[in-house]
Amino acid sequence: MISKENLLETQQRIQAFIHRTPVLSSQLINEMIGADIYFKCENFQKMGAFKMRGATNAILQLSEIEKGFGVATHSSGNFAQALALAAKLQGMKAYIVMPSNAPQVKKNAVKGYGGEIIECTPTLEARETTLTEVVNKTGAVFLHPYNDYHVIEGQATAAMELIEDHNDLEVIFAPVGGGGLLSGTALAAHYFSPDTKVIAGEPMGADDAWQSFQKGEIVLQTNPQTIADGLLTSLGDKTFPIIKDHVSDIIRVEEEEIIAAMRLIWERMKIVVEPSSAVALAALIKEKSKYKGKKIGIILSGGNVELTKLPF
Repeated sequence: MISKENLLETQQRIQAFIHRTPVLSSQLINEMIGADIYFKCENFQKMGAFKMRGATNAILQLSEIEKGFGVATHSSGNFAQALALAAKLQGMKAYIVMPSNAPQVKKNAVKGYGGEIIECTPTLEARETTLTEVVNKTGAVFLHPYNDYHVIEGQATAAMELIEDHNDLEVIFAPVGGGGLLSGTALAAHYFSPDTKVIAGEPMGADDAWQSFQKGEIVLQTNPQTIADGLLTSLGDKTFPIIKDHVSDIIRVEEEEIIAAMRLIWERMKIVVEPSSAVALAALIKEKSKYKGKKIGIILSGGNVELTKLPF
């Protein structure tokens, strides 16, 4: 299990390679919701998303021999970019299996960071089969985008920083896809701010985490349909137990609620966030009556949005 000491060591290990991102607030959004809200802006992280934290921590744990063979993963977007950049900063090769329908902006970024893209058909089976072929051929170390304890430790550092900046938060909201960010956030709150509740936002069209949470066991994602392209994956056997033990609730939101929250952030805060980032705010807006007068943190997970396909 990940300990408090593991998280403190992770924070020390990765801090030279990541940005300590700013925490912003909006008077208008506070008034709309009737609460004090603090947005942890991981859209300003290197490569534009929190995933840089987990990718960096996982790479720094490799032996020199492993580093020589490089790293490999399958990802439709942000972890692909994060691993490519983290590997580049350590002078390593990164092999990234990406589905053919991944956003072009994310493919371009992976190439820009020096990652080698291997495309496959857009199914989980094809991703895993192609990845196995790449690993067998190159000897690269497979790093899972979220179901990996070192990755979870890295993702926890976003909430650790938020808690350091605002140590009296009553609630922290984060989006959930595979659960790397959510499980890390939950552990950060558990160890460093135990009175703070952690709540997840999830798209209604990809609500496997909510189903898993209700059932008490992992329900696999099937045919997810959502604009939040960073939240399409199923929970893992490492992320789910942490979420089950330390997350208070998962709130599902409709597509129009995600788009409205995204637009609100763009218009009122003047910052670029991707749809997945807006899911946490959408969840808070949906149930705002429960959170009146509270001090709330929201993790804005990333800003890698395809500008030619804005939903508003």
